[in-house]
Amino acid sequence: MSWKGSERLLDTIKHYSSFPATGVSLRQMVQFGERPSTGTLFRASQFLSEELPIRLAHRVQELGDLPDGLNDMPSIKKVRDWYSQSFEDITSLSKPNLDSEIKERLLRPMKQNARESKILSQTTHNPSVKEGQYRSQQTNGNGNNGAGKSPSRRYYASIDEEGEWPPELNDYNKRFAKTLEGIKRRHDGVVTTVAQGINEYKRKRQRMQIDTNIQSFLDRFYMSRIGIRMLIGQHIALTDQKSSMEPNYVGIICTKTNVRELAQEAIENARFVCEDHYGMFDAPKVQLVCKPDLHFMYVPGHLSHMLFETLKNSLRAVVETHGPEKEEFPVTKIVIAEGKEDITIKISDEGGGIPRSAIPLAWTYMYTTVDSTPDLDPDFNKSDFKAPMAGFGYGLPISRLYARYFGGDLKLISMEGYGTDVYLHLNRLSSSSEPLQ
Repeated sequence: MSWKGSERLLDTIKHYSSFPATGVSLRQMVQFGERPSTGTLFRASQFLSEELPIRLAHRVQELGDLPDGLNDMPSIKKVRDWYSQSFEDITSLSKPNLDSEIKERLLRPMKQNARESKILSQTTHNPSVKEGQYRSQQTNGNGNNGAGKSPSRRYYASIDEEGEWPPELNDYNKRFAKTLEGIKRRHDGVVTTVAQGINEYKRKRQRMQIDTNIQSFLDRFYMSRIGIRMLIGQHIALTDQKSSMEPNYVGIICTKTNVRELAQEAIENARFVCEDHYGMFDAPKVQLVCKPDLHFMYVPGHLSHMLFETLKNSLRAVVETHGPEKEEFPVTKIVIAEGKEDITIKISDEGGGIPRSAIPLAWTYMYTTVDSTPDLDPDFNKSDFKAPMAGFGYGLPISRLYARYFGGDLKLISMEGYGTDVYLHLNRLSSSSEPLQ
Protein backbone atom coordinates (compact mmCIF):
# COMPACT_ATOMS: atom_id res chain seq x y z
CA MET A 1 0.00 0.00 0.00
CA SER A 2 1.42 3.38 -1.01
CA TRP A 3 1.94 6.18 1.51
CA LYS A 4 -0.61 8.98 1.61
CA GLY A 5 -0.20 12.21 3.56
CA SER A 6 -3.05 13.71 5.59
CA GLU A 7 -4.55 17.11 4.78
CA ARG A 8 -3.12 18.41 8.05
CA LEU A 9 0.38 17.29 7.06
CA LEU A 10 0.07 18.94 3.62
CA ASP A 11 -1.07 22.19 5.26
CA THR A 12 1.94 22.07 7.61
CA ILE A 13 4.26 21.46 4.64
CA LYS A 14 2.75 24.47 2.85
CA HIS A 15 3.36 26.64 5.93
CA TYR A 16 7.01 25.54 6.25
CA SER A 17 7.58 26.19 2.54
CA SER A 18 6.98 29.91 3.15
CA PHE A 19 10.27 30.24 5.06
CA PRO A 20 13.67 30.62 3.40
CA ALA A 21 16.54 28.15 3.73
CA THR A 22 19.62 29.09 5.79
CA GLY A 23 22.87 28.63 3.85
CA VAL A 24 25.98 27.18 5.49
CA SER A 25 29.59 27.28 4.27
CA LEU A 26 32.11 24.43 4.21
CA ARG A 27 34.36 26.26 6.65
CA GLN A 28 31.45 26.83 9.06
CA MET A 29 30.67 23.10 9.00
CA VAL A 30 34.29 22.32 9.86
CA GLN A 31 34.52 24.95 12.61
CA PHE A 32 31.35 23.60 14.16
CA GLY A 33 32.23 19.90 13.96
CA GLU A 34 35.87 19.92 15.07
CA ARG A 35 35.02 18.46 18.49
CA PRO A 36 31.57 16.86 18.39
CA SER A 37 30.04 16.41 21.84
CA THR A 38 26.58 15.52 23.14
CA GLY A 39 25.80 19.22 23.63
CA THR A 40 27.02 20.46 20.23
CA LEU A 41 25.33 17.54 18.42
CA PHE A 42 22.08 18.39 20.18
CA ARG A 43 22.34 22.02 19.05
CA ALA A 44 23.03 20.80 15.51
CA SER A 45 20.01 18.48 15.75
CA GLN A 46 17.89 21.45 16.82
CA PHE A 47 19.06 23.44 13.80
CA LEU A 48 18.47 20.55 11.39
CA SER A 49 15.06 19.71 12.88
CA GLU A 50 13.99 23.21 11.77
CA GLU A 51 16.11 23.62 8.62
CA LEU A 52 15.55 20.26 6.89
CA PRO A 53 11.70 20.43 7.03
CA ILE A 54 11.88 23.88 5.38
CA ARG A 55 14.08 22.55 2.56
CA LEU A 56 11.95 19.40 2.16
CA ALA A 57 8.75 21.49 2.14
CA HIS A 58 10.10 23.68 -0.69
CA ARG A 59 10.65 20.57 -2.79
CA VAL A 60 7.21 19.10 -2.02
CA GLN A 61 5.48 22.33 -3.04
CA GLU A 62 7.55 22.79 -6.17
CA LEU A 63 7.06 19.17 -7.30
CA GLY A 64 3.31 19.64 -6.84
CA ASP A 65 3.28 22.91 -8.81
CA LEU A 66 5.20 21.71 -11.89
CA PRO A 67 3.58 22.90 -15.14
CA ASP A 68 2.12 21.17 -18.16
CA GLY A 69 1.20 17.92 -16.41
CA LEU A 70 4.76 17.09 -15.32
CA ASN A 71 3.52 17.04 -11.70
CA ASP A 72 1.15 14.17 -12.63
CA MET A 73 3.88 11.83 -13.88
CA PRO A 74 4.01 8.67 -11.69
CA SER A 75 7.73 8.99 -10.92
CA ILE A 76 7.38 12.68 -9.95
CA LYS A 77 4.49 11.80 -7.61
CA LYS A 78 6.62 9.06 -6.06
CA VAL A 79 9.46 11.51 -5.32
CA ARG A 80 7.00 14.05 -3.88
CA ASP A 81 5.71 11.37 -1.49
CA TRP A 82 9.28 10.55 -0.42
CA TYR A 83 9.91 14.20 0.47
CA SER A 84 6.57 14.43 2.31
CA GLN A 85 7.34 11.28 4.31
CA SER A 86 10.75 12.60 5.26
CA PHE A 87 9.18 15.89 6.37
CA GLU A 88 6.77 13.92 8.56
CA ASP A 89 9.58 11.76 10.01
CA ILE A 90 11.52 14.80 11.23
CA THR A 91 8.62 16.94 12.46
CA SER A 92 6.98 14.05 14.35
CA LEU A 93 10.15 13.02 16.20
CA SER A 94 9.53 13.63 19.91
CA LYS A 95 12.00 15.98 21.63
CA PRO A 96 13.35 15.46 25.15
CA ASN A 97 11.83 17.23 28.15
CA LEU A 98 14.66 19.31 29.57
CA ASP A 99 14.72 21.20 32.84
CA SER A 100 15.32 24.95 32.82
CA GLU A 101 18.95 24.60 33.93
CA ILE A 102 19.89 22.43 30.94
CA LYS A 103 17.99 24.72 28.55
CA GLU A 104 19.87 27.72 29.93
CA ARG A 105 23.21 25.89 29.66
CA LEU A 106 22.52 24.99 26.01
CA LEU A 107 22.09 28.72 25.30
CA ARG A 108 25.09 29.77 27.39
CA PRO A 109 28.11 30.62 25.21
CA MET A 110 31.44 28.87 25.65
CA LYS A 111 34.08 30.69 27.66
CA GLN A 112 36.41 32.38 25.21
CA ASN A 113 40.16 32.62 25.42
CA ALA A 114 42.68 34.39 23.27
CA ARG A 115 44.00 31.20 21.70
CA GLU A 116 40.67 29.74 20.69
CA SER A 117 38.07 31.95 19.07
CA LYS A 118 34.71 30.39 18.32
CA ILE A 119 33.28 33.08 16.07
CA LEU A 120 32.22 31.55 12.79
CA SER A 121 33.77 32.69 9.53
CA GLN A 122 31.75 35.09 7.42
CA THR A 123 30.39 33.57 4.24
CA THR A 124 31.15 34.95 0.77
CA HIS A 125 29.13 35.03 -2.45
CA ASN A 126 29.93 32.80 -5.43
CA PRO A 127 30.61 35.15 -8.39
CA SER A 128 29.44 32.43 -10.83
CA VAL A 129 25.93 32.34 -9.40
CA LYS A 130 23.35 35.09 -9.92
CA GLU A 131 21.45 36.19 -6.84
CA GLY A 132 18.34 34.04 -6.46
CA GLN A 133 19.37 31.64 -9.25
CA TYR A 134 18.75 28.55 -7.10
CA ARG A 135 16.23 30.08 -4.70
CA SER A 136 13.03 28.10 -4.22
CA GLN A 137 10.04 29.55 -6.04
CA GLN A 138 8.00 29.62 -2.81
CA THR A 139 10.12 32.43 -1.32
CA ASN A 140 10.59 35.91 -2.71
CA GLY A 141 13.60 38.21 -2.52
CA ASN A 142 12.69 39.26 1.03
CA GLY A 143 13.25 35.72 2.22
CA ASN A 144 9.63 34.58 2.50
CA ASN A 145 6.30 34.88 0.79
CA GLY A 146 4.66 37.05 3.38
CA ALA A 147 3.42 34.20 5.57
CA GLY A 148 5.46 35.39 8.51
CA LYS A 149 8.94 36.32 9.59
CA SER A 150 11.74 33.84 9.11
CA PRO A 151 12.62 31.94 12.31
CA SER A 152 16.07 32.72 13.66
CA ARG A 153 18.23 29.65 12.97
CA ARG A 154 21.96 29.26 13.39
CA TYR A 155 23.92 26.23 12.27
CA TYR A 156 26.54 26.85 14.91
CA ALA A 157 26.52 28.15 18.45
CA SER A 158 29.33 27.70 20.94
CA ILE A 159 28.00 26.28 24.19
CA ASP A 160 29.18 25.69 27.73
CA GLU A 161 30.71 22.19 27.72
CA GLU A 162 31.66 22.11 31.40
CA GLY A 163 29.96 19.21 33.21
CA GLU A 164 27.93 16.20 32.09
CA TRP A 165 24.88 16.23 29.84
CA PRO A 166 21.71 14.31 30.84
CA PRO A 167 21.18 10.92 29.08
CA GLU A 168 18.02 12.29 27.38
CA LEU A 169 20.20 14.44 25.11
CA ASN A 170 22.34 11.51 23.99
CA ASP A 171 19.21 9.41 23.43
CA TYR A 172 17.65 12.13 21.27
CA ASN A 173 20.88 12.55 19.28
CA LYS A 174 20.87 8.82 18.49
CA ARG A 175 17.19 8.81 17.52
CA PHE A 176 17.66 11.89 15.33
CA ALA A 177 20.72 10.40 13.56
CA LYS A 178 18.81 7.14 12.98
CA THR A 179 15.90 9.10 11.48
CA LEU A 180 18.31 10.91 9.15
CA GLU A 181 19.86 7.60 8.08
CA GLY A 182 16.39 6.34 7.08
CA ILE A 183 15.70 9.54 5.12
CA LYS A 184 19.05 9.32 3.33
CA ARG A 185 18.30 5.73 2.25
CA ARG A 186 14.78 6.65 1.12
CA HIS A 187 16.16 9.42 -1.12
CA ASP A 188 19.02 7.41 -2.65
CA GLY A 189 17.14 6.90 -5.92
CA VAL A 190 15.80 10.46 -6.28
CA VAL A 191 18.00 11.58 -9.20
CA THR A 192 17.19 8.59 -11.38
CA THR A 193 13.50 8.61 -10.39
CA VAL A 194 13.09 12.29 -11.32
CA ALA A 195 14.94 11.57 -14.58
CA GLN A 196 12.47 8.74 -15.18
CA GLY A 197 9.64 11.22 -14.56
CA ILE A 198 11.10 13.57 -17.19
CA ASN A 199 11.26 10.65 -19.63
CA GLU A 200 7.60 9.81 -18.90
CA TYR A 201 6.70 13.46 -19.57
CA LYS A 202 8.69 13.60 -22.83
CA ARG A 203 7.04 10.41 -24.09
CA LYS A 204 3.55 11.59 -23.16
CA ARG A 205 4.06 15.05 -24.69
CA GLN A 206 6.11 13.64 -27.60
CA ARG A 207 8.94 16.08 -27.00
CA MET A 208 12.64 15.59 -27.68
CA GLN A 209 13.94 18.24 -25.26
CA ILE A 210 12.77 19.99 -22.10
CA ASP A 211 12.05 23.73 -21.94
CA THR A 212 13.89 26.35 -19.88
CA ASN A 213 11.31 26.32 -17.04
CA ILE A 214 11.85 22.61 -16.43
CA GLN A 215 15.61 23.06 -16.83
CA SER A 216 15.55 25.77 -14.12
CA PHE A 217 13.41 23.58 -11.88
CA LEU A 218 15.87 20.69 -12.21
CA ASP A 219 18.78 23.00 -11.39
CA ARG A 220 17.02 24.20 -8.21
CA PHE A 221 15.83 20.72 -7.29
CA TYR A 222 19.21 19.00 -7.66
CA MET A 223 21.09 21.86 -6.00
CA SER A 224 18.72 21.57 -3.05
CA ARG A 225 19.22 17.81 -2.99
CA ILE A 226 23.00 18.23 -2.81
CA GLY A 227 22.51 20.59 0.16
CA ILE A 228 20.07 18.31 2.00
CA ARG A 229 22.34 15.27 1.55
CA MET A 230 25.36 17.28 2.61
CA LEU A 231 23.72 18.39 5.88
CA ILE A 232 22.37 14.90 6.58
CA GLY A 233 25.60 13.10 5.67
CA GLN A 234 27.66 15.55 7.72
CA HIS A 235 25.46 15.13 10.80
CA ILE A 236 25.45 11.32 10.61
CA ALA A 237 29.26 11.27 10.21
CA LEU A 238 29.75 13.69 13.14
CA THR A 239 27.54 11.46 15.31
CA ASP A 240 29.73 8.48 14.40
CA GLN A 241 32.94 10.47 14.94
CA LYS A 242 31.88 11.38 18.48
CA SER A 243 33.13 7.91 19.45
CA SER A 244 35.90 7.44 16.87
CA MET A 245 37.64 10.39 15.19
CA GLU A 246 39.28 10.01 11.78
CA PRO A 247 42.46 12.05 11.18
CA ASN A 248 41.91 15.03 8.81
CA TYR A 249 38.16 14.42 8.67
CA VAL A 250 35.36 16.51 10.15
CA GLY A 251 32.25 14.58 9.24
CA ILE A 252 32.46 13.90 5.50
CA ILE A 253 34.72 16.94 4.95
CA CYS A 254 38.44 16.27 4.60
CA THR A 255 40.52 19.18 5.86
CA LYS A 256 43.51 17.96 3.80
CA THR A 257 41.98 16.66 0.59
CA ASN A 258 44.83 15.48 -1.67
CA VAL A 259 43.87 16.72 -5.13
CA ARG A 260 46.51 14.69 -6.99
CA GLU A 261 45.42 11.40 -5.39
CA LEU A 262 41.75 11.98 -6.24
CA ALA A 263 42.65 12.98 -9.82
CA GLN A 264 44.76 9.83 -10.25
CA GLU A 265 41.90 7.69 -8.95
CA ALA A 266 39.43 9.39 -11.33
CA ILE A 267 41.80 8.75 -14.26
CA GLU A 268 41.98 5.05 -13.44
CA ASN A 269 38.20 4.75 -13.00
CA ALA A 270 37.37 6.67 -16.21
CA ARG A 271 39.89 4.65 -18.27
CA PHE A 272 38.49 1.40 -16.86
CA VAL A 273 34.89 2.37 -17.75
CA CYS A 274 36.07 3.46 -21.22
CA GLU A 275 37.85 0.13 -21.85
CA ASP A 276 34.82 -1.79 -20.61
CA HIS A 277 32.34 0.21 -22.71
CA TYR A 278 34.24 0.04 -26.00
CA GLY A 279 35.80 -3.40 -25.48
CA MET A 280 39.26 -1.84 -25.71
CA PHE A 281 42.51 -3.25 -24.37
CA ASP A 282 44.00 0.18 -23.62
CA ALA A 283 41.97 3.40 -23.22
CA PRO A 284 43.41 6.79 -24.25
CA LYS A 285 46.23 7.90 -21.96
CA VAL A 286 45.85 10.78 -19.53
CA GLN A 287 48.73 13.02 -18.42
CA LEU A 288 48.44 14.61 -14.97
CA VAL A 289 50.32 17.80 -14.04
CA CYS A 290 49.88 18.55 -10.33
CA LYS A 291 52.01 19.22 -7.27
CA PRO A 292 52.05 16.05 -5.11
CA ASP A 293 51.41 17.98 -1.89
CA LEU A 294 48.43 20.08 -3.05
CA HIS A 295 45.83 19.87 -0.24
CA PHE A 296 42.74 21.87 0.62
CA MET A 297 39.49 21.57 2.57
CA TYR A 298 36.76 19.85 0.54
CA VAL A 299 34.34 16.92 0.33
CA PRO A 300 36.33 14.18 -1.46
CA GLY A 301 33.14 12.48 -2.69
CA HIS A 302 32.05 15.65 -4.52
CA LEU A 303 35.44 16.18 -6.14
CA SER A 304 35.72 12.53 -7.21
CA HIS A 305 32.30 12.73 -8.84
CA MET A 306 33.15 15.88 -10.84
CA LEU A 307 36.55 14.62 -11.98
CA PHE A 308 35.19 11.24 -13.03
CA GLU A 309 32.24 12.66 -14.99
CA THR A 310 34.23 15.32 -16.87
CA LEU A 311 37.13 12.97 -17.63
CA LYS A 312 34.76 10.25 -18.82
CA ASN A 313 33.22 12.72 -21.29
CA SER A 314 36.69 13.65 -22.59
CA LEU A 315 37.77 10.02 -23.12
CA ARG A 316 34.51 9.19 -24.89
CA ALA A 317 34.98 12.17 -27.25
CA VAL A 318 38.55 11.09 -28.04
CA VAL A 319 37.57 7.46 -28.78
CA GLU A 320 34.54 8.38 -30.90
CA THR A 321 36.45 11.03 -32.86
CA HIS A 322 39.45 8.83 -33.67
CA GLY A 323 37.70 5.42 -33.68
CA PRO A 324 38.09 2.61 -31.10
CA GLU A 325 40.36 0.65 -33.46
CA LYS A 326 43.07 3.34 -33.42
CA GLU A 327 46.29 2.03 -31.91
CA GLU A 328 47.49 5.28 -30.36
CA PHE A 329 45.20 8.10 -29.23
CA PRO A 330 46.08 11.74 -28.50
CA VAL A 331 46.86 12.18 -24.80
CA THR A 332 44.25 13.95 -22.65
CA LYS A 333 45.95 16.39 -20.28
CA ILE A 334 44.93 17.43 -16.75
CA VAL A 335 46.62 20.52 -15.30
CA ILE A 336 45.90 21.52 -11.68
CA ALA A 337 46.91 24.98 -10.45
CA GLU A 338 46.61 26.67 -7.07
CA GLY A 339 45.71 30.34 -6.82
CA LYS A 340 44.81 32.59 -3.90
CA GLU A 341 41.05 32.09 -4.30
CA ASP A 342 40.68 28.94 -6.37
CA ILE A 343 42.21 25.61 -7.17
CA THR A 344 41.57 25.19 -10.90
CA ILE A 345 41.59 21.89 -12.78
CA LYS A 346 41.83 22.02 -16.57
CA ILE A 347 41.02 18.89 -18.60
CA SER A 348 42.11 19.24 -22.25
CA ASP A 349 41.18 16.64 -24.85
CA GLU A 350 41.55 16.27 -28.61
CA GLY A 351 38.10 14.78 -29.06
CA GLY A 352 36.93 16.90 -31.98
CA GLY A 353 35.30 19.68 -29.96
CA ILE A 354 31.69 20.85 -29.87
CA PRO A 355 30.00 23.30 -32.28
CA ARG A 356 29.28 26.65 -30.59
CA SER A 357 25.56 26.21 -31.22
CA ALA A 358 25.58 22.94 -29.26
CA ILE A 359 27.47 24.19 -26.16
CA PRO A 360 24.30 25.37 -24.32
CA LEU A 361 22.84 21.88 -24.88
CA ALA A 362 25.76 20.34 -22.98
CA TRP A 363 24.27 21.85 -19.78
CA THR A 364 20.75 20.61 -20.54
CA TYR A 365 19.41 17.68 -18.53
CA MET A 366 18.44 14.62 -20.56
CA TYR A 367 20.36 15.94 -23.58
CA THR A 368 22.72 13.29 -24.88
CA THR A 369 24.69 12.67 -28.06
CA VAL A 370 24.08 8.92 -27.67
CA ASP A 371 21.56 7.57 -30.18
CA SER A 372 19.46 5.64 -27.66
CA THR A 373 19.18 6.53 -23.97
CA PRO A 374 19.48 3.43 -21.78
CA ASP A 375 16.61 2.58 -19.43
CA LEU A 376 16.94 4.26 -16.06
CA ASP A 377 17.21 1.95 -13.08
CA PRO A 378 16.45 3.80 -9.81
CA ASP A 379 18.58 1.24 -7.94
CA PHE A 380 21.64 1.91 -10.12
CA ASN A 381 24.49 3.21 -7.95
CA LYS A 382 22.17 4.68 -5.36
CA SER A 383 24.83 6.64 -3.49
CA ASP A 384 24.99 9.15 -6.34
CA PHE A 385 24.20 9.44 -10.02
CA LYS A 386 27.12 8.01 -11.94
CA ALA A 387 25.90 6.83 -15.31
CA PRO A 388 27.76 4.29 -17.43
CA MET A 389 30.03 5.65 -20.18
CA ALA A 390 27.27 7.74 -21.71
CA GLY A 391 23.59 8.04 -22.36
CA PHE A 392 21.67 9.97 -19.69
CA GLY A 393 22.82 13.55 -20.23
CA TYR A 394 23.25 14.26 -16.52
CA GLY A 395 27.05 14.21 -16.07
CA LEU A 396 27.92 17.83 -16.85
CA PRO A 397 24.86 19.65 -15.39
CA ILE A 398 25.06 17.76 -12.07
CA SER A 399 28.84 18.23 -11.90
CA ARG A 400 28.43 21.98 -12.37
CA LEU A 401 25.97 22.06 -9.45
CA TYR A 402 28.46 20.20 -7.25
CA ALA A 403 31.14 22.75 -8.20
CA ARG A 404 28.87 25.74 -7.54
CA TYR A 405 27.50 24.33 -4.27
CA PHE A 406 30.66 25.33 -2.37
CA GLY A 407 31.64 28.42 -4.35
CA GLY A 408 33.25 27.01 -7.51
CA ASP A 409 32.18 26.56 -11.13
CA LEU A 410 32.52 24.31 -14.16
CA LYS A 411 33.15 25.92 -17.57
CA LEU A 412 33.56 24.51 -21.03
CA ILE A 413 35.56 26.06 -23.89
CA SER A 414 35.58 24.20 -27.18
CA MET A 415 37.53 24.38 -30.43
CA GLU A 416 35.36 22.66 -33.02
CA GLY A 417 37.41 20.31 -35.16
CA TYR A 418 40.09 19.88 -32.50
CA GLY A 419 38.99 19.40 -28.87
CA THR A 420 37.55 20.78 -25.65
CA ASP A 421 38.93 22.34 -22.47
CA VAL A 422 36.92 21.91 -19.27
CA TYR A 423 37.77 24.23 -16.37
CA LEU A 424 36.77 23.10 -12.89
CA HIS A 425 37.12 25.94 -10.36
CA LEU A 426 37.12 25.02 -6.65
CA ASN A 427 36.93 27.65 -3.90
CA ARG A 428 40.02 26.94 -1.82
CA LEU A 429 39.00 29.42 0.89
CA SER A 430 35.93 27.24 1.65
CA SER A 431 34.06 30.41 2.66
CA SER A 432 31.26 30.41 0.07
CA SER A 433 27.79 29.77 1.43
CA GLU A 434 25.32 27.36 -0.17
CA PRO A 435 23.65 29.21 -3.13
CA LEU A 436 20.12 29.03 -1.71
CA GLN A 437 19.28 32.72 -1.32
